[in-house]
Amino acid sequence: MKNFQQEISETSGWLSKIGADPSGGMTRLLYTKEWIDAQQALKQAFESAGLTVSYDAVGNLSGRLLGSKYPEQVILSGSHIDTVVNGGNLDGQLGIEAAYLAIKHLKETYGTPLRTLEVISLAEEEGSRFPFVFWGSKNIVGLARPEDVQNICDAKGVNFVDAMHSAGFDFPQPNQLPRSDIAAFVELHIEQGKVLETEGTTIGVVTDIVGQRRYNVTLQGEANHAGTTPMSYRKDAVHAFSRICCESIAKAQAEGDPLVLTFGKVEPKPNVVNVVPGYTQFTIDCRHTDQKTLLRFTQQLESDIKRICAEMDIIPTIDLWMDEAPIPMNRQLVQNVVHLCETERLNYRLMHSGAGHDAQIFAPKIPTVMMFVPSIGGISHNPAEKTALSDLSEGVKILTHTLYQLAYQE
Repeated sequence: MKNFQQEISETSGWLSKIGADPSGGMTRLLYTKEWIDAQQALKQAFESAGLTVSYDAVGNLSGRLLGSKYPEQVILSGSHIDTVVNGGNLDGQLGIEAAYLAIKHLKETYGTPLRTLEVISLAEEEGSRFPFVFWGSKNIVGLARPEDVQNICDAKGVNFVDAMHSAGFDFPQPNQLPRSDIAAFVELHIEQGKVLETEGTTIGVVTDIVGQRRYNVTLQGEANHAGTTPMSYRKDAVHAFSRICCESIAKAQAEGDPLVLTFGKVEPKPNVVNVVPGYTQFTIDCRHTDQKTLLRFTQQLESDIKRICAEMDIIPTIDLWMDEAPIPMNRQLVQNVVHLCETERLNYRLMHSGAGHDAQIFAPKIPTVMMFVPSIGGISHNPAEKTALSDLSEGVKILTHTLYQLAYQE
């Protein structure tokens, strides 16, 4: 297998200029000029590689190499073209570059595949401009509805539908069915963590994408004078939060990997030095690869919040606003990738993904597999996001082997 380092460097070089921030990092938000320019640049690259190029209704960009024997069976690979604000140039973009380079190499080396190969640059995954995520992949599998986005706006007050129309796209026709031609979806991505780097491993073969439960919690106590209110008389919402946080994290540590628990945004009120805080709002993010464990742990967490608040005469309000089940990758495809790694003597390990990806949207409906390459320092969503060129090349190699097996072999 060829070394892809030069091709990766060249492709990333021109694509990373689109949406680049002069102070470092990259910003390509859905339906902005930078997003349109990036999709158009990829369109030209796909066409130059001899692929048949098209957009779907919402702006997902595809480059196809038609199969000779089973053209109706599509082996799909790619990722999302949008970024977070001031992010890096690998999250999402790598998966598109890798699929493009892999299919280009396969076409030049082996000619026409048995099954259709398709690289896809998905319109959106991050939710960085509008409060909606996975717009690209959800439209492909039929999970997106016009009513989900008709009344949402970005930070500047621009309506989602207006932005979509301005970019030249629209909702799918009401009678349009989800795609039924995709036989498999394969996604290459940076890890966005430091497991692979720490262990000196080149390829992570993803077995599951974690389930997530997210909460907004408010604690209503009583604001009062910091000097004249004895400790035993207080209804201190920050004190209640601190007990909830400490007890819950201790239980999460006792539960062990792969469970993770995060207390994020915390807003006490009145948030001044000389008043007992009578109100605190905070967020909770809990993730695990096993649904039963995730439910058991978070139900215990809810119970602990209620118990602690009852002991402190605090009124809790618990809002579970995200409840996503864990998503397993296709076990046969996982085994196929493992076998290819062993055959090609690539350094690999099985692992789960602690972050969400387009693969989790495809996987319940389409056989799906995902591979990681290391992230230096585990840094992502940051201008410092980086992966060694040698690791990127190995990632493209295993993707190429996987696509060859799926598209060229009976």
